[in-house]
Amino acid sequence: MRAIEIVEPGGPEVLQWREVPDPRVERGDVLIDVTASAVNRADVLQRQGFYAPPPGASPYPGLEVSGVVAEVGADVEQFKPGDEVCALLAGGGYAERVAAPWQQVMPVPDGVLLVEAAGLPEVACTVWSNVFMVGRLRRGETLLVHGGASGIGTFAVQLAKALGSRVAATVGSAAKGERVRELGADEVVNYREEDFADKVQADVILDIMGAKYLAGNVRVLRTGGRLVIIGLQGGRKAELDLGALLAKRASVHATALRSRPVDEKGAIVRSVVDNVWPLVGAGAVRPVVHAKLPMSEAAEAHRMLDSGEHVGKILLVR
Repeated sequence: MRAIEIVEPGGPEVLQWREVPDPRVERGDVLIDVTASAVNRADVLQRQGFYAPPPGASPYPGLEVSGVVAEVGADVEQFKPGDEVCALLAGGGYAERVAAPWQQVMPVPDGVLLVEAAGLPEVACTVWSNVFMVGRLRRGETLLVHGGASGIGTFAVQLAKALGSRVAATVGSAAKGERVRELGADEVVNYREEDFADKVQADVILDIMGAKYLAGNVRVLRTGGRLVIIGLQGGRKAELDLGALLAKRASVHATALRSRPVDEKGAIVRSVVDNVWPLVGAGAVRPVVHAKLPMSEAAEAHRMLDSGEHVGKILLVR
């Protein structure tokens, strides 16, 4: 088969479409003929040499795919050849075929095109597990989403709104703000022009920035608030005012999805299928796709992501 290899750490040009060995199918695996994959920030970090795949994972980038089941391992009863599926991966999505543990494979939600389903697994599992399972966002509470125009942001805005919460989001331009409002955001803050900490109060914060936003996030939290950190685009280290946190009886959670064991990912996947897929099928939450490029043009897709001009997901299509 062919896959995108990272020939050395570096810029987008190090992504090369090459012949590679077919994946092995273990007893609990589902082999998927890939229709599409999606580009995530973690893929960029892996390309740059900052985010190695977990032990035993495919060396090729790509944390989610959609496609058709080609083969199943001896212990798999949940799927069969010919099923249209999407899957959460630890790696290997930028390829013609990928093997995934059956626990991380999902049916394509009703009403979603197979190609566009590639943009759902990572964002759906990330948002559901962090905002609702960890952050315990409830109807009537306010969610603040940093990076509201990103793939994760556009999904979080829709899902929280569909489940009865108020939503605020930070964005980097007026145009992005308009798009995010169209998806359901009640309040939008352009971080290039305003300090979000002066504008918003929130019960739950989904943060991709880390250190840069830590102090502001603590200011924004209401009493009993929950800050969930899933990214470090603004750095790793900052001073935390524990007194402010104590006064608000607030909590800080830092989580990662890729490195979790299969059983934990499987539990998240099952919860997503039970709780999120019905909303997707009903049209209350939809994948937001910025662009579709041939998989062989993964370098161009990474340049697009690096530019920061996108809204929603960038897909790689076979």
